[in-house]
Amino acid sequence: MAVAVNQHTELNALQVSLLRLFNRPMSDRETLELKRLLVKHYSRLLKEEVSRSVAEKGYTQQDFEDMLNAES
Repeated sequence: MAVAVNQHTELNALQVSLLRLFNRPMSDRETLELKRLLVKHYSRLLKEEVSRSVAEKGYTQQDFEDMLNAES
């Protein structure tokens, strides 16, 4: 599977704001909590996108099983 490489080099306003917000000492626990929060957020967004795409394309469970069992 190919991985897209993002070539952005500049930070947007939100990224700069977040850097300023977190420019302080944090415990390992705080860091882990923030990572979990971000993972949860992006996981929800991904699930919503997948659900939207599946509904849009009209995929069924059988379609997914066929894809998994297809020989390459």
